[in-house]
Amino acid sequence: MNKIFSAVIVFLSVVVITSCTSNEIGSSKDVNPETIWFDYRIWGQEGTEEVTVKLQYRFAGETGTTLVLTEPSKVELDGSVVSVDSSKYAGAYYEVQEPVDSFKGKHTIIFTDVNKKQYKEQFHFHPIALRTSIPASVTRADLVFELDGLEPVDYVRILLSDTSSESEGINRVDTVKNGRLFISKTQLTNLVNGPITLELIKEDEKAVKNGTAEGGKIAVSYGLRREFSLKD
Repeated sequence: MNKIFSAVIVFLSVVVITSCTSNEIGSSKDVNPETIWFDYRIWGQEGTEEVTVKLQYRFAGETGTTLVLTEPSKVELDGSVVSVDSSKYAGAYYEVQEPVDSFKGKHTIIFTDVNKKQYKEQFHFHPIALRTSIPASVTRADLVFELDGLEPVDYVRILLSDTSSESEGINRVDTVKNGRLFISKTQLTNLVNGPITLELIKEDEKAVKNGTAEGGKIAVSYGLRREFSLKD
């Protein structure tokens, strides 16, 4: 498996484990509610039928101890209470998996602390789709891809990798206007002829709008993958 594709797997799949360093578990009743950090992650990938929503609460920052919410504290997604789970690597977390097709659109997360104060966070989930049909063999030239599921001006991460351990490949975020994504022939010089893996990822990470004094972040992503052979 090449180095860039491995990085994509880490981003889209191993995010289940989270990038935070602490997997210790504590209780929300034992901390000041204003010291709780929100860690919200929503992701999906073409070819899978479900989107995953993973919500974690941490004491004093994104690397802090994970927290189990003690009543009356709770978290709801679109009005339904989410149950706690845990693992050796991730600590305590609240996770829901929903069908991709029915999950498109606007969603609401509501966190209630031990003092019954509520924090509402809203997000949109719109999976991207590739309208362009990519042939099995592609000649080295300017490439144009057309995408659905984007804003008139949006941003997509492009990852292109080959089978050479010496190749730099392509890993960057590009501006996409009206769904048209352009990769120049010059940029393809970073790739050798032969099998190519293309990954397109719509990713959006930002600070929560309605958080505690400690803050938090919400990250929403969706990716797709194609393979073809590059030739001169």
